[in-house]
Amino acid sequence: MSQGIEFNRLMLDMRSMQMDAMAQPKSVAVPQVGGSSFSDMLGQAVNKVNDTQQASNQLASAFEIGKSGVDLTDVMISSQKASVSFQALTQVRNKLVQAYQDIMQMPV
Repeated sequence: MSQGIEFNRLMLDMRSMQMDAMAQPKSVAVPQVGGSSFSDMLGQAVNKVNDTQQASNQLASAFEIGKSGVDLTDVMISSQKASVSFQALTQVRNKLVQAYQDIMQMPV
């Protein structure tokens, strides 16, 4: 019998919490002024990939002309970083295009 009483008390507590939650006004999410938008973040990512590729090209050029202090391993690592970052950016672009196409094909 005590389990039934505890269950009923628990249900009453849950209902009172539900009523309290429903009585509270809902807060509306307001975008922050000065916050970064999705397009800003995407633009920054593209710029970082571009910077990585330019740094890789400069390092490769320095190695090709025989500049001292430039090691082949550094050139190869830089080249692979640039390649991986570009491939990741390409995949993000593909996913965004696919998501856009899926949304446009949804019936209204």
